[in-house]
Amino acid sequence: MENSKSLRTWLDDFKLTHPLVIAGPCSAETEEQVMEIAHELKNSDVSIFRAGIWKPRTRPGGFEGVGEIGLKWLQRAKAETGMLTAVEVANAQHVKLALEHDVDVLWIGARTTVNPFAVQEIADILQNTDKIVLLKNPVNPDLSLWLGGLERLHNAGIKKLGVIHRGFSTYEKTKYRNIPEWQLAIELQNKFPDLPLICDPSHISGRRDMILEVSQQALDLNYDGLMIETHCHPDEAWSDAAQQVTPDALKRIFIDLRIRKTTDEADDYNQKLGILRTQIDEIDSKLLEILGKRMLIADKIGALKKEKNVAVLQNQRWNEILGKMVLEGEQKGLSEEFILKMFKAIHQESISHQEKVFKTDN
Repeated sequence: MENSKSLRTWLDDFKLTHPLVIAGPCSAETEEQVMEIAHELKNSDVSIFRAGIWKPRTRPGGFEGVGEIGLKWLQRAKAETGMLTAVEVANAQHVKLALEHDVDVLWIGARTTVNPFAVQEIADILQNTDKIVLLKNPVNPDLSLWLGGLERLHNAGIKKLGVIHRGFSTYEKTKYRNIPEWQLAIELQNKFPDLPLICDPSHISGRRDMILEVSQQALDLNYDGLMIETHCHPDEAWSDAAQQVTPDALKRIFIDLRIRKTTDEADDYNQKLGILRTQIDEIDSKLLEILGKRMLIADKIGALKKEKNVAVLQNQRWNEILGKMVLEGEQKGLSEEFILKMFKAIHQESISHQEKVFKTDN
């Protein structure tokens, strides 16, 4: 699969003056609920109305969706509001039923993206479809798995493709439900700059009070659209109540979001930007030089440990370094999350250097 301007054709055809917005309830619960939300979103920035029909739950016993009957409610919503409709599909049967009910957009969820067999099954039944097909990132931060799913869909002759960034699961406790790992989505964007990239701030944040913040971050990174879960009575929602916003709150988010220009042609902007980027380039070079020197010292420590038959990993020393760096980093305006990631990477590289020293002959 190669990048092509044609990847954007389906998005360009909307002729929007704002980012694409896909919104609607996490789950279709009743016909009345679906219609109420759809009519509240009519004549807003929402172009595509979403609703979960089949809900893959982590453990059995929870609400797993209303099933096929919900597709009829979406048909009615489309007829009365003019919005396109979107549902998540996880297998061939879901796809078959969605197509029979004229669903316009199909998305493949994170739990399905991790399974190449399931993605291939969906790709096979969608062979050469003219429907829009969106692929969420896998649950774990694996770019190859995400790209692999995309390639399977592309190889099936599906022309209207896009990806949804919904964050990644983690054992660590953070302010996010699913950590964004923005760099991974940016890497995909760099490989396919014309492939529509949509952010799902509902699943990244897990909290309605963070939807605006995450949405703005996505737009600042040139994302093409947003998928936001919306419910008229979110606290009463049958699934994911905490991350859904009311239609009025969603409309307020549209007003508060700032849409950035991709660039500015003014000479003073480009001159100032060039100077600042040169400064960053110089600092980056110095960072690499310093890290190289640090690893040379790690090599010497490894040689000393080898000589004295001391284990490579010293947890007490590592925890002391980490605590100290977090405190110093905060004083310099660096987040704890960034410091932890950076020094864990540096520590792992130091361990690798010392392990190589241990493997060398005396």
